[in-house]
Amino acid sequence: MTVSNQIKQTIASLQGTMATLKTFAAIEENQQTKQILQQNIMCIEGVIEDMEKRLGVLEFEEPQYKGF
Repeated sequence: MTVSNQIKQTIASLQGTMATLKTFAAIEENQQTKQILQQNIMCIEGVIEDMEKRLGVLEFEEPQYKGF
């Protein structure tokens, strides 16, 4: 498995995790817990953005991996 594929797989996994946290945050009644979930969602969004930037660099440097 190439590094590009590993990054894409990690991004997909993080997006799934973020979706789960959003679901929990939507149904959570405790405000403190809801705030913690929102903070974690923001953190994961930042990680996803960083991973997508890295993927863009990899695809630019190694065009054969683009689109896979």
